[in-house]
Amino acid sequence: MYKNKSICVVVPAYHEETQISDVIETMPEYVDKIVVVDDASKDKTAKIVKQLQQNSNRLILIEHNVNQGVGAAIISGYKWARDNQYDVTAVMAGDGQMDPEDLVSIITPVVEGQVDYSKGNRLFYGDAWNMIPHYRYLGNSSLSLLTKIASGYWHVTDFQSGYTAISLIALQRLDLDSIYKDYGMPNDILIKLNMLHFRVRDVNIKPVYNIGEKSGIKLLKVIPRISWLLIKGFFKRLFFKYVIKDFHPLVFFYMLSFFLFLSSIPLFIRLVYITVIRADIPDINALAFAFTIISGLQTMFFGMWFDMEYNKNLK
Repeated sequence: MYKNKSICVVVPAYHEETQISDVIETMPEYVDKIVVVDDASKDKTAKIVKQLQQNSNRLILIEHNVNQGVGAAIISGYKWARDNQYDVTAVMAGDGQMDPEDLVSIITPVVEGQVDYSKGNRLFYGDAWNMIPHYRYLGNSSLSLLTKIASGYWHVTDFQSGYTAISLIALQRLDLDSIYKDYGMPNDILIKLNMLHFRVRDVNIKPVYNIGEKSGIKLLKVIPRISWLLIKGFFKRLFFKYVIKDFHPLVFFYMLSFFLFLSSIPLFIRLVYITVIRADIPDINALAFAFTIISGLQTMFFGMWFDMEYNKNLK
């Protein structure tokens, strides 16, 4: 218990035989249940957890028969915590990359009812640029920008951080089966939380790398998939939140910006074609192209500004 609230920690694990025991053994004492979800590991991850269970009454093991992805593992843990009515459910990776000393900072905003979902932010910690592998830092930053736009949570960043805490009421209202099952899960759940108007907050945490963890993330595959997930989620959120639930004029700004950007494509193609073939720049064509691009950017920024204002209280 922490401040009279029951705490459950979900630990998704896949091939973590070298790390899982440290994650479990360093778990703070105020954690009531540790739910390890083994995502069909082929190593000794599950066996090690079963051995540790013999000396711990707070350790639960859920085993997947087939590998479903890290998001699916978290969702299995979420369902167990929801069904067993735990007040706050946190997520800590099975690879030891999440400092247990930061857990109290992660869960406190949710425990105190300040927010419904809190997440770690590694990007603002001290010298994070030199602590995090640069290719992961840049990839994370790029996805963070896209997720801000898609989710509507403009005040948070480092959306790929899996160090999170969520309230029981949020777990009960979310359709857990509809959440993305792989590495895009943290992005997708934020879009769905915004659609339900839940409050979200960033918590600065320490980046932990080079402790023996093995990353399964392949950025060249993950980034396109998550980007497509965010595009779909963006339109779904706009329609549900600003058309079905509460009509808002920002929809017109976004629609106009998309129309202008699409209109600029044939204008650009014609501009290039005539310039190359005739070695001359058509004035009207160039002006029309400039108008559609500039107007498209202006209307898009207006739409973003309205979105920021509408969601500014969700923190």
